[in-house]
Amino acid sequence: MEKAMENTRKTKGTALVKAAVLAALVIGAVYVVRYTPAKDYFTVETLGRFLDAAGVWAPIVFVFVYALGICLFVPGTLLTGLGAAIFGAYWGFLYVWFGAMLGASASFFIGRTLGRDFAASIAGENLKKYDDAIERNGFATVLYLRLIYFPFTAMNFGMGLTKVRFRDYFFGTGLGIMVGTFVFTFFVGTLKEIWASGQWAELLSAKVVFSVSLFIFSFFTPKIIKKVKEEVQ
Repeated sequence: MEKAMENTRKTKGTALVKAAVLAALVIGAVYVVRYTPAKDYFTVETLGRFLDAAGVWAPIVFVFVYALGICLFVPGTLLTGLGAAIFGAYWGFLYVWFGAMLGASASFFIGRTLGRDFAASIAGENLKKYDDAIERNGFATVLYLRLIYFPFTAMNFGMGLTKVRFRDYFFGTGLGIMVGTFVFTFFVGTLKEIWASGQWAELLSAKVVFSVSLFIFSFFTPKIIKKVKEEVQ
């Protein structure tokens, strides 16, 4: 009995240490990106020069930079805008999506490895019920939260603390961010093309009107989804 209790204490102690490491990583990441010169690297000019130096490897480099940025709590909208501005609407969408998926997966595993045991140890009966429900309905839960634009990076780490299966998280994320990512990259990429060409008359073109309409509509998507869900229930 005493040995079992000692093992339990050791397990809880290990979980607490890992959770402390996770908290330190999150705080450190936010500090580095917001209060040190590192933040200057996430600009169109700096990142553009860096990718130019990478040559044909630029898309792969960008994907890894995007993933690193996600893990460091760099706002996803900033990274997505940079991708669209540098690579254009269509290639930007592709590279941003791959970068977001890599970053989301890495963040999930960091949260799962360092924080899951501690989260499970402090979860009461009510939280365990929600945890079990997320495990049963992982794909639908993740997809819904992505579609209503739940904060991207916070959700990546947070889902790692739950019992959701990685495959449900991965496919729910992949599908859930696709529309929003395309809308934003298409909008920014289109404006960038006009800015670069200097053909300001194109601001009244059908392509621009379409991109602006998509961008505006994207702000109403979460409310539409919530309303549909309430009516179904």
